[in-house]
Amino acid sequence: MAVERRRFLKGAALGGAAGVAAAASTFPKPAIAQERRDWRMVTSWPPGLPGVGTGAERLAANITSMSEGRITVTVYGGGELVPALGVFDAVSDGTAQLGHDASYYHISKSEGTAFFTAFPWGFTAGEISAWVRYGGGQELWDELYEPFNLQGFLAGNTGTQMFGWFRNEINSLDDLQGLKFRTPGNQAKILTKLGATVVLLPGGEIFPALQSGTIDGAEWIGPYNDLSFGLYQVCPYYYSPGYHEPGAALQMTVNKSEYEALPQDLKDIVRIAAQEAHEDMLSEYSARSGPALRTLVQEHGVQLRLLSTEILDATKTAAEEILQELRDGDDEMTRRIVDGYGAFLNDISPWTRTGEQAYLNSRYNPFSCITNRSI
Repeated sequence: MAVERRRFLKGAALGGAAGVAAAASTFPKPAIAQERRDWRMVTSWPPGLPGVGTGAERLAANITSMSEGRITVTVYGGGELVPALGVFDAVSDGTAQLGHDASYYHISKSEGTAFFTAFPWGFTAGEISAWVRYGGGQELWDELYEPFNLQGFLAGNTGTQMFGWFRNEINSLDDLQGLKFRTPGNQAKILTKLGATVVLLPGGEIFPALQSGTIDGAEWIGPYNDLSFGLYQVCPYYYSPGYHEPGAALQMTVNKSEYEALPQDLKDIVRIAAQEAHEDMLSEYSARSGPALRTLVQEHGVQLRLLSTEILDATKTAAEEILQELRDGDDEMTRRIVDGYGAFLNDISPWTRTGEQAYLNSRYNPFSCITNRSI
């Protein structure tokens, strides 16, 4: 009887295992294994452009890798699938699921968009990150983009930029009168107030416009990208400070309908990949801009210049006027963004001045054994 009992138990176990195996072969696989999405990312950047362009490409690759291919992202540079300045609309209407550009390219949609890239004399790179993540900025951004079927995330930062390139020296406000200059966002409004003629061109069109004389000067980003664009070949004078973009943030936009349809783990991957891209790009620009500036000066004879106090003071006055105009305008959403931006700037400024600014003002080549003060 004992032998028969053992045979019965063994047979039952084998039969049970076979039944489980049979059931497993016919039962639908978990949904997680079936979800495969081929997404398009459109950008404003020339393909392969160091920094902003390659940063967008790394972001796309990270989403693909982190999701183990459940989202496969293909990147299109500016003009390859949609115009370089058409990213907002393309993601909004579903032509692409993802976009990478600067929010202030789209102030025609709402003046509030500009504040999530930069406002003249506003946030540094660290401050805009703090505002968006811990100061209520993301919530305002979400509300702003809701009618456009978009979800926005910080996804890059170039750090402090340069004021720009000029054929001739800019010593006074008189030198800005009638000057044809490429710049976007609220900086365009400031320079218009000061007498310049401003145009908005995508990055890939700046050099040809300078070379042909269509424009007299331009700002792009800073030494790292400006060197690769060859702007020094046309304009020998390079001005700072870039008060207009003291910490210019870039955005990844996601089609809101597509984003909301994702399971939570893929939503988290998209969000975290954007955050990593934001930190990674700022690190890259911080690392590369110093050597690039040295190359521009030492190898290409670029003349560094500081804007005059007259010009800087005038730009501050113009920026204040623009803020007041936005607060007095009819767009309630923009007013709320301006107020939220200002409230956080007021909160964070005491520590910025006492900590970072005081330190940088005091630092003067303390390690002469390993550094030098020359360009």
